[in-house]
Amino acid sequence: MADFRTHLSAAVGGGVLLAFAGWRGDLWTPGEALPLAALTAFGGILPDIDADHSHAVRLIFNTMAVLAVVVGVLLLHARLEPGALLMVCGGLYVGVRLVLSPIFKRFSVHRGIWHSLLAAGLCGLATSVAGYQWLGQSAWLAWAQGLALMLGYLIHLLLDELYSVDLTGARLKRSFGTAFKAFDYRAPGNSCLMLLLTAGLLPWLPPFASLRELLLQGSSFWR
Repeated sequence: MADFRTHLSAAVGGGVLLAFAGWRGDLWTPGEALPLAALTAFGGILPDIDADHSHAVRLIFNTMAVLAVVVGVLLLHARLEPGALLMVCGGLYVGVRLVLSPIFKRFSVHRGIWHSLLAAGLCGLATSVAGYQWLGQSAWLAWAQGLALMLGYLIHLLLDELYSVDLTGARLKRSFGTAFKAFDYRAPGNSCLMLLLTAGLLPWLPPFASLRELLLQGSSFWR
């Protein structure tokens, strides 16, 4: 499989290309382009959330903890006093970084369900829901952010599959087929649960008309 530096470099490159091309094509402003590049880069390391010990795991959960604090501030700053808000946000950070992370490591298997197209779809849709429902983003921009993260996720999966091919020895490594797969064939129960979670996001998604508009504008730009 590709290492952390390779995954991060490829995803950052893809994010920069996406952000710059969309900006030049008037799909988004420079201020909107930067978060899209960052989401693509984050998506490029996100599948390794199921690794027990890696730079990616530490970076992922640190980032998720910070994002939890940001969302908590945005949602609760008008309802809580500063002291209470500080305690809640501190609890969110500790909960994600020191509680959720070990639990996740205990029950996840590397190259399992998180290395699949189903997981890429779930993470992309969850990003769109968070942007639209919690952060007050427009439907169009929320869809763009979800697609950006999904792009980075797919870059990671494709790199892992490419590194599973030994061109020198003209053979396929044992890891071939474990990354770019529809779902985790070895654990159908986990795959069904993730499919149900994905379906549960549907009522909260931005209007699909905005997604169609985004895809049409993007396709016309690339043509």
